[in-house]
Amino acid sequence: MGELSVILDQPLEKAEASVRHALKEQGFGVLTEIDVAQVFKDKLDVTRRPLKILGACNPVMANEAISRDIDVALVLPCNVVLDAVSDTQTVVSIADPMTIMPGADLSDLVDQAKKRLAAVVETLAKPGPTVEPGLVD
Repeated sequence: MGELSVILDQPLEKAEASVRHALKEQGFGVLTEIDVAQVFKDKLDVTRRPLKILGACNPVMANEAISRDIDVALVLPCNVVLDAVSDTQTVVSIADPMTIMPGADLSDLVDQAKKRLAAVVETLAKPGPTVEPGLVD
């Protein structure tokens, strides 16, 4: 599967705050949140390194896409995966909209979504101040 990704020199909690902030700057909100490690612990009694999936959505683009083709709802919201590969590094991966929503009917929206999500990754890749957890809605 195609993806947009970046490695952040931040622990998962700080990386998540940075991701939420960068998504917000591009018009995305987080609709869903799955703490995969906690679910596996609760349901399977399996311990794994921290892994979270955030379901990001730009409501304007999602509304337009669903209005054109209801089947788009099958791949919404956009998954943003945060994988704590160490105590100080988190890999952030975002599903590439061009891979999961091919087709001419939505090409303008898919292109716009990819540009915005690529901007999220570019923002995260730039060195700069980190966003502290709890400071992003």
